[in-house]
Amino acid sequence: MKSGFRNEKELDQFLATPNEQVIQTLADLKGDLMILGVGGKMGPSLAKMAKNAFAAAGEEKRVLGASVFPSSDMKNDLQEHGIKIFEGDLLDKDFVYQLPDVENVIYMAGMKFGSVENLAMTWAVNSYLPTLISEKYRKSRIVAFSTGCVYPLVSVKSGGSREVDPVGPIGEYAQSCLGRERMFEYFSKRNQTPMTIIRLNYSVEMRYGVLVDVALKVLREQPVDVTMGFANVIWQGDANAMVLQSLKRCQSPPKILNVTGPETISLKRIAGQFAELLNVDLQTVGEEEETALLNDASQAFSLFGYPSVSLNEMIHWIADWLKNKQTLYDKPTHYETRNGQF
Repeated sequence: MKSGFRNEKELDQFLATPNEQVIQTLADLKGDLMILGVGGKMGPSLAKMAKNAFAAAGEEKRVLGASVFPSSDMKNDLQEHGIKIFEGDLLDKDFVYQLPDVENVIYMAGMKFGSVENLAMTWAVNSYLPTLISEKYRKSRIVAFSTGCVYPLVSVKSGGSREVDPVGPIGEYAQSCLGRERMFEYFSKRNQTPMTIIRLNYSVEMRYGVLVDVALKVLREQPVDVTMGFANVIWQGDANAMVLQSLKRCQSPPKILNVTGPETISLKRIAGQFAELLNVDLQTVGEEEETALLNDASQAFSLFGYPSVSLNEMIHWIADWLKNKQTLYDKPTHYETRNGQF
């Protein structure tokens, strides 16, 4: 097991390293790749992984990214890695329509946190914007990020919702995400645009994610709310690898894929592991409910293989990262929310 990461540079390099399947997938693709919403938490590592995969395959195809960037440092870093940047508001129709036409698109734009305070913007970003993108890139192949929140709470003994199970979004954020899926589905059918919709459930790395949220509460000796009880998580590098490989799985109507880790993890047990590793006393609040937001990613595993980074590795790496007081994003996931209000 890798012992951990000395700094952000080493972490970023690891997150952006493609596996052989990703390299082969991008070698087989025709044309360039545009990543919309590249300025989010996962966007930079996904863009760099794609660029590295093209390079490893000996391809000169371009990786392009469009976003409103939270900092000039992020934008400059992406440019230094050879990624062509277009900075602007994706809700601006003129900006979207001046973007270059490309054969392959990954759509990562979305709004979650703060959605309850600005519901109109939430629906605009999550449900209206996909209509602009679907029309602009009607002749492209599109992989669109969605969320496991479109499913209802299910029994923790169920193994999680499968792609064929009924949806049942709780709250307006999740409803708007289902709206996003329906818009992509409509335009995929109307324009015969091949698409894959990724229902992602909790990507994790050292600077943010469910495991980081739990570990921070443990480290600060704050009570860990275990009411949600259980969750699924996946290493961000593995999630990105599956997303890039899903470019070859696009179809019309869209293919739906759950992307997450294989375990239904007990948050109380995970908190206990962090307490031991961080050498602090564990405090919890609440009682574990019998339902949670859980996804079954068996289909993705059958297509792409199991994640390369284990849950045990993530736990140890995060504990080491926190003990060494490394950088954090300070972007809580609000994993404990059961009413859909983010």
